[in-house]
Amino acid sequence: MDSFEFNKIAGAVLGILLFMMGTGIVAEFIFAGPKVKVEGYALPGAEETAAAPKAEASAEAAAPIAVRLKTADVARGQAGVKACAACHNFEKGTANKVGPVLWNIVERVKGSAEGFNYSAALKERADKGEKWSYDNLDAFIANPKGYLKGTAMGYAGLADPAKRADIIAYLHSLSDAPAPLP
Repeated sequence: MDSFEFNKIAGAVLGILLFMMGTGIVAEFIFAGPKVKVEGYALPGAEETAAAPKAEASAEAAAPIAVRLKTADVARGQAGVKACAACHNFEKGTANKVGPVLWNIVERVKGSAEGFNYSAALKERADKGEKWSYDNLDAFIANPKGYLKGTAMGYAGLADPAKRADIIAYLHSLSDAPAPLP
């Protein structure tokens, strides 16, 4: 094989490599996608983690619960607690589920439902005699883990202040002698 043939073969190989590189550069230019702000993949459950700070911020920006309760609707609240029914009972005299029975929860001492094994964080609040006031319920429903560090409740929170007010109005109605509204 003489040097002329070697030059032809080397030129062909280099030409093909140059053509492939050029095609790749042109294709990237033509089919360029939007620039990614955050690298990586979205993991399941990331929405829950991101929702907690939003719920906390919305709780701070919302009107006080006393104002929102004036326009709250018990029927909407009853519909809003359907997801809660997976872990809680609402009727008087029913058994605890994964969570305690919520009958007569408003102004009840925290961590005091009969027969329920509360987290250490709630037991500590119960020992202090703290009650589930309207403001406490609102903050807890907005962001349970943010309100009460160490709670066993696995719910991420409800950001909508109006929906929280509806739920609290419904919880207020679950009593033989409802606590006075604020």
